[in-house]
Amino acid sequence: MNTIRRLLSSTRGAAAIEFAIVAPLFLLVVLTLIAYGIYLSAAHALQQLTADAARTAVAGISEQERVTLVNNYIAVSTLNDPLIDRKKLQVTVATDPQNSNQFTVTTEYDARALPIWNLYTFPLPSTTIRRFATIRMGGI
Repeated sequence: MNTIRRLLSSTRGAAAIEFAIVAPLFLLVVLTLIAYGIYLSAAHALQQLTADAARTAVAGISEQERVTLVNNYIAVSTLNDPLIDRKKLQVTVATDPQNSNQFTVTTEYDARALPIWNLYTFPLPSTTIRRFATIRMGGI
C-alpha cells in the first residue's frame, strides 16, 4: 500500500507526459498558421498584382492596348514571385458593362499547389483565388 501511495504522489516524468499531450496539438496549430499565412500572402500578392496591372492599363487608349499592357505587366512582375505561378494565373481585362468609363482587371489563380490543402481538419478557403480592380478612364 505504501508503494502505491508513493507512486501516485510522485511527480517525476510529469513534464514529459504533459509535453507528449500538448506538443502534437501545438505543432498542428503552428503548421496551420503557417499554411494559412502562405495562402493569405498569395491572396494579397494577387490583389497587389491586379491593382498594379489595372493602374498600368490606364495608359492604354483602346481595350486591346489595355489588354496588352496588363499582360506585359503581369508577365514581367510574376517572374520573381515565389507564391504565384504564371501558368496557373488567368487574367481578364474588360470594359465595365454598367459603366463604359470604367474597365476592370480580373485575375483568377489556381491555388491548389499551396501547402494549405494538406490540412484536412480545418475549414479551408476556395482553391481558386479571385481578385479584381476597377479603374475609371479619363480621371474623375
